[in-house]
Amino acid sequence: MPSFDIVSEVDKVELKNAVDNATREITTRFDFRGVEATIELNDLTVTLTSESDFQVRQLQDVFNNHCAKRNISMAGIEIPDEPTHSGKTYSLALTFKQGIDQPLGKEITKKIKESKIKVQASIQGDKVRITGKKRDDLQQAIALLKNSDIELPLQFENFRD
Repeated sequence: MPSFDIVSEVDKVELKNAVDNATREITTRFDFRGVEATIELNDLTVTLTSESDFQVRQLQDVFNNHCAKRNISMAGIEIPDEPTHSGKTYSLALTFKQGIDQPLGKEITKKIKESKIKVQASIQGDKVRITGKKRDDLQQAIALLKNSDIELPLQFENFRD
């Protein structure tokens, strides 16, 4: 029976490349000369640190541009409203969400059932498995989810006939 899995993952290699490229750009920019500004990656958290609130926001823009070049979606990121002030530095921690949690899995399942496409959706840990009798039905389900307003970036993998 044909099936596929819906997951939400961040490519860690591309994320590391985006951080490295943004750091390289910061070292060459005139407005960051003589300023202590860093972008650090720790697992799935990117920490932007600088001497002022405005410079942290500039770091965020530079990082967002490099993520866009690397096809990393900014949709599933937790960004605090205000940078954290500590001593003489400001820092902003951007946390990338990975995996589909239970409420989002239920929302995906509900959307698929409401669409009346002849497929079954089941939540399996941090993924959602879609099964159906025809490949065309599975492709309709993929198209439905791509056009939906789900806040996490979704990937469709493990497509089997």
